[in-house]
Amino acid sequence: MSYAGDRIIHDADSHLMEMPDFLTAHADASVRSSLPNLGQTTTGIFDPGEHVGLKRHSPETVARLLELGDQITRGPKWHDALGAFNGEERGKALDLLGFQRQVIFSSFCGRLIFGASDDAVSYGAATAHNRAMAEFVDGDARLIGVAMVPLQDPDSALKEIDVALHLGLGAVWISADPPGGRSPGHPLHDRIWAALEEARVPFILHVGSAPLSIEEPWMNDGRPDRTTARGGAEVIGSKDLTVIHHAAQRFISTLVLDGVLEQFPSLKGGVIEIGAGWVPDMIRRLDYAADIWSRSEPHLADMSRTPGQQIREQLRFTPYPFENVEQLVNESYPELYLFSSDYPHAEGGRDPLGRFDRTTASLNAADRDRFFRTNFLDLYPRD
Repeated sequence: MSYAGDRIIHDADSHLMEMPDFLTAHADASVRSSLPNLGQTTTGIFDPGEHVGLKRHSPETVARLLELGDQITRGPKWHDALGAFNGEERGKALDLLGFQRQVIFSSFCGRLIFGASDDAVSYGAATAHNRAMAEFVDGDARLIGVAMVPLQDPDSALKEIDVALHLGLGAVWISADPPGGRSPGHPLHDRIWAALEEARVPFILHVGSAPLSIEEPWMNDGRPDRTTARGGAEVIGSKDLTVIHHAAQRFISTLVLDGVLEQFPSLKGGVIEIGAGWVPDMIRRLDYAADIWSRSEPHLADMSRTPGQQIREQLRFTPYPFENVEQLVNESYPELYLFSSDYPHAEGGRDPLGRFDRTTASLNAADRDRFFRTNFLDLYPRD
């Protein structure tokens, strides 16, 4: 019996764990020396440690991890997990998990690519990342690899999207910053949204689409003896959690109010691993904004659907395991939310399925099935 048992479940968020040469080994020679060395960023629990230089776990380690069976989520995390840095092993892990499909993100390339000060480095690193991601998911149709594409240069972005699609990647992870100092609804980006809509490939905002930590002055509480959970690529503290969604909410809100979802009604997007407790309030605010400002901003009155309807039809969100899915559904729409495991990151916990089972137990059968299965298929339609 697998972890999922006989249920049909799709996993909207999991990760590979990069090795230090993840980018440089797949980069063009012209940019290789300019790319960041991941070995300098993989600190603490993200350090590959004794795995550096390996392409896979030893046969003995694989055999030991396979013995975990349906307890796979209670086993080792990070680089020590089965399938952490080898795609063939990930297939074995997915057999134990029992999920029908699983989306794969990198773990700590986000800010290295989106936060690069030089476009040549940003796009060169993105190209290397996408080649490495395609290599990881190659050969297993259950794995959906996520490309990374900076949007600040629309021509370069379109070229990279085209390459990513030819590589077989199934989603495009973008930054939550205003691309090139412009709103995401700027006409210069229309070709990007049109290309994704035509390809039926969603855009994704994920942890790493914006800085995770609040600015240092907010951490200056005058109590140097206090500790914080901060540290490493995705490790945040309590203060960070309270604002982690701000950049994504601003990006989505601007996208809606500038008419992108209205103009491209088949475009789909996901907001992943940024929680979802803020989503019902965002919808209320956007509906208020479109209604109240429709006279002073006439383009809002031209919308054929309310912002809430647009979001319901075109966007999806992954709650954190500690959030109450039933409450989110009752405050908004059942079509919005997706199951995710975050495998093999520790944030997913030792039993993500059990935690989400508890907070969806009182939903009707159709809405529960939406959370674990059909909302995923809306975002990632099968051909």
